Amino acid sequence: MKIGVVKEIKTHEYRVALTPAGADELVRAGNRVLVEAGAGAGSGLDDERYRAAGAEVLASAEEVWAEAEMILKVKEPLEPEWPRMRPGQILFTYLHLAADRRLTEAVVGSGSSCFAYETLTDGGKLPLLEPMSEVAGRLAIQAGAKYLERPAGGTGILLGGVPGVAPAHVVVLGGGVVGTNAARMAAGLRANVSILDISLDRMQYLDETLPPNCTTLYNTRHTLHEELEKADLLVGAVLVPGAAAPKLVRREDLGRMKEGSVIVDVAIDQGGCVETCRPTTHEEPTYVIDGVVHYCVANMPGAVPRTSTFALTNATLPWARRLAELGAKRAVLESPALADAANALAGKLTCPAVAKAFEEWDAVPAREAAEAL
Repeated sequence: MKIGVVKEIKTHEYRVALTPAGADELVRAGNRVLVEAGAGAGSGLDDERYRAAGAEVLASAEEVWAEAEMILKVKEPLEPEWPRMRPGQILFTYLHLAADRRLTEAVVGSGSSCFAYETLTDGGKLPLLEPMSEVAGRLAIQAGAKYLERPAGGTGILLGGVPGVAPAHVVVLGGGVVGTNAARMAAGLRANVSILDISLDRMQYLDETLPPNCTTLYNTRHTLHEELEKADLLVGAVLVPGAAAPKLVRREDLGRMKEGSVIVDVAIDQGGCVETCRPTTHEEPTYVIDGVVHYCVANMPGAVPRTSTFALTNATLPWARRLAELGAKRAVLESPALADAANALAGKLTCPAVAKAFEEWDAVPAREAAEAL
């Protein structure tokens, strides 16, 4: 199969979907790999390394989209890329359709077979979401610490405090991969950390594995209100796979937070779990509402592309190789994991969680849609 890798065009997105080592593996498996010139530059991967791995470097994104039978990306296709998608072509990337109706309409309308990293499920886990969730969870604390500084609009509190001065109070909404990594990072900086979740099993696990300055709390509105009043930094880390994130923090709740406190909503890819959050970019990452600093960058791992690109390829490569081997139809019919990843097939929406986000839409079962390919 001809597999294309294009340069990401989202603002300050420096990741690339495939490393030269990944290209080498795909070529050895009998595929042709077509890479847009400069696609890996933001991650420190030059064109010569791709050529040495057996990939072909093409001059433009238009050439790659036109020739490739399967496109590997990092982020969802942006509006300039929508016309380049075509029936019969496979797209494998993070899609996050539930947060964007226009994108969903474009993806379905393209007739492409679109597989989303974030909904691929294997053994009850989300293996292609986990590496970027690990990065984003850790970055959330770095970003929060920065914007708590007074010149950045924060209260001027140091996360870990110093002897004789109390550390910051960090509240993490959700104890999944993002939340666990955020809590571990904040705890390592000696902050006091509360993790709110509704899974008793997960909280028992976190209680056994996280440092003693992390406290697990069952999330109710009462508990959330108490924690918001104490919070210096709030990290939104709620995930419903493929679906829009629930709005746990409402607009009126901001009045309970300290002036200069910071919200980092990692769930913004799926619409955010804080009602006042809207997507921002690395170029303009924050805004202030009711005295609370909001950081809602939708591609946080793009800030550390060297780490993120290698972590992403490590996770996606086996699945990209299998998808290329089977093609869209057989992938859905023979691989339950790739069937879960299928969000749109030949003009049909196939992800129930996305359909639920847009109430008037109905999802067609992936196997049924695949039979028509």
